[in-house]
Amino acid sequence: MSINLQKGQRINLEKTNGTKLQSICVGINWGAIERKGLLGTRKEAVDLDASCILYDSNKTVAEIIYFGNLKSKNKSVVHSGDDLTGDMDGDDGLDNEVITVNLPKLDPSISYVAFVLNSFKGQDFKTIPFASIRIYEGTPSRVNEVFAKYDIANGENFAGYVSMVMGVLYKRNGEWKFNAIGEPTEDKKLQDTIISVTTKYL
Repeated sequence: MSINLQKGQRINLEKTNGTKLQSICVGINWGAIERKGLLGTRKEAVDLDASCILYDSNKTVAEIIYFGNLKSKNKSVVHSGDDLTGDMDGDDGLDNEVITVNLPKLDPSISYVAFVLNSFKGQDFKTIPFASIRIYEGTPSRVNEVFAKYDIANGENFAGYVSMVMGVLYKRNGEWKFNAIGEPTEDKKLQDTIISVTTKYL
């Protein structure tokens, strides 16, 4: 599968050889903010939080995987852990937080898997020197193929926002598909973003 999704596109999770993707990762990489003052420049830590919401076919929340709950009950969804600072010394090219979804292992009752991002301290996405999202096949330590990317630090539509919906996996006739949403929301907290996902994006 060789595709770079644009916002709003939907795809079947099938590789070029006809096999289905087994593992989907959502990785977020970001940097600390530089603040200039009378005594020079200082770095301000940035705490972005990637989260994953599992829904059943009735669009009812079944589980939330986030910095306070790093694994789903059956370990089909795993969060790498909370990064509280971002890259303090420039872009190291590595994801600060990664959520991994093992598609065959997901509970059969799950029909939607939503990925969201929140700025924990309310730091505007636009003020972050670099912040990017990539959704790919592979593992946290191995990227096989990237199929969606968002540049939220340089994207004009993210300025003034502290929350966004990255995308939603959804099951149709037993097959998983992906909707690349890539839209900011007016929400300030994760719980509010979950409500937005439930009412607008499933």
